Amino acid sequence: MRRLTRTVATAALATALALVSACSSGSDSSDDAKGGNGGGLEKVTYLTSFGNFGRDSYAWVAKEKGFFKDAGFDVEIKPGQGTGGVIQTIVGGQAQFGPIDLTGGLLQVGNGQAKDFTVVAAIQQRTMAGIATVEGKNIASPKDLEGKKLADTPGSVVRNLFPTYARLAGVDENKVTWVNGEAQGLIGMLGSGSVDGIGQFVVGQPTIEAVAKKKAVMLPYSNVMQDLYGNVLITSSKIAKEKPEMVKRFSAALLKGLEYSLANSKEAGEILKKNVDAANPVAAAAELELMAAYVRSGNTGTAIGTLDSGRVAKSIAILQGAGALKQNITPEQIIDFSLAPKA
Repeated sequence: MRRLTRTVATAALATALALVSACSSGSDSSDDAKGGNGGGLEKVTYLTSFGNFGRDSYAWVAKEKGFFKDAGFDVEIKPGQGTGGVIQTIVGGQAQFGPIDLTGGLLQVGNGQAKDFTVVAAIQQRTMAGIATVEGKNIASPKDLEGKKLADTPGSVVRNLFPTYARLAGVDENKVTWVNGEAQGLIGMLGSGSVDGIGQFVVGQPTIEAVAKKKAVMLPYSNVMQDLYGNVLITSSKIAKEKPEMVKRFSAALLKGLEYSLANSKEAGEILKKNVDAANPVAAAAELELMAAYVRSGNTGTAIGTLDSGRVAKSIAILQGAGALKQNITPEQIIDFSLAPKA
């Protein structure tokens, strides 16, 4: 009987130790997922803003140089399809982070088209949105867009912001025809002559000229809307609320990749080519060199990633004044300033 009692006690003790070990193991896994010392990496899906161009190469740089890994992340990078598509994919849970144009995000929220995402850092301090065309299309000013056919993805900020741009630039938007295109195919459409212009970030000029074999003509939206931010990093509101430290670590690693890319544009272009077969490393490097002036701004000092509530409020006022928002919104509805880098 005593042997039976000892056997039961020993079994109970073994079970208890197994439970303690399992709990301890679970705790270690949690630490690993948060980038702890255990060496485990948290899997994250990141979307680019728009296809696989040089302007987005900093994400591959952050991965290639180990910045993501050092922060505790195993990152899969997928091509985005513009502001609307990136928001939808992140809110839907198929990706955790990605850049959108801030103005596009304001339009989506202010018109009831999107919710449940949060801005956590700036990528560019000024909007890079614009219309791109090539010589021979007789387009030299915004007014020349009347009677022309333009292409873009349906969710692109360039397309969604066009009515506001047209109004401020004195263009009759009803005289401009838009057709749909995929992010990676837009420049080909322009080069083939099937359209007169495309929605494009202004830093895309080198890539347009490399693909279309013609001199590009750019019409930047910033010429008529100077207070607008460019791309910003977003995540879902759920992740921002439940994992603020994880968000800060990811943002810091991505912005480290951005800063490195701007200082080493040629290397960044080669890294992009290594990961994206169709990439042109020379054009990618040129895009980054053009983008540098948009990433830093005198309005917020030299710190990359900062966001200013007052400037965002001005952007909202511009959109409201142009009648582009159906409802009033505030900067805090779309941005968590506590998660953004400090100026």
